[in-house]
Amino acid sequence: MHLLEREIVLNANPNKVWEFLATPANLNELTPPDLQFRILSEVPDKMYQGLTILYEIQIPIFGKHRWLTEIKHIREGTFFVDEQRVGPYKLWYHQHQLESYEIKKTRMVDRVFYRMPFGVVGTLVHEIWVKKMLKEIFDYRALRLKELFG
Repeated sequence: MHLLEREIVLNANPNKVWEFLATPANLNELTPPDLQFRILSEVPDKMYQGLTILYEIQIPIFGKHRWLTEIKHIREGTFFVDEQRVGPYKLWYHQHQLESYEIKKTRMVDRVFYRMPFGVVGTLVHEIWVKKMLKEIFDYRALRLKELFG
């Protein structure tokens, strides 16, 4: 099992950041363009526990993949999990946590627990390529969030 952990501080209050993250269509804003991210299912204005979202991503070298995610474990305003139901990983469990930080700021922590498919081959691909790709995706995400929230 692998763990990707990322923490950023945003110059906006947690309610404002939560409203953005709780809007499923905003995921487009946080995904690098080269992944050609596309939501395929109808999405509501606001996420809810049990919501499933089907989307398609272009994974360099490996082509297009459909990914079905379920929103789970919501604590309104502070925490939620998206968990892969169908997709490129054997396991993908992504925790999003928000908390007040100093005055009118938000500390946002992402923790992604994931497991690669294909045993030893998956482990090798992770070391050679996936670990770097995920870092770049989360770097892009942090950059976009800082642009949006100062």
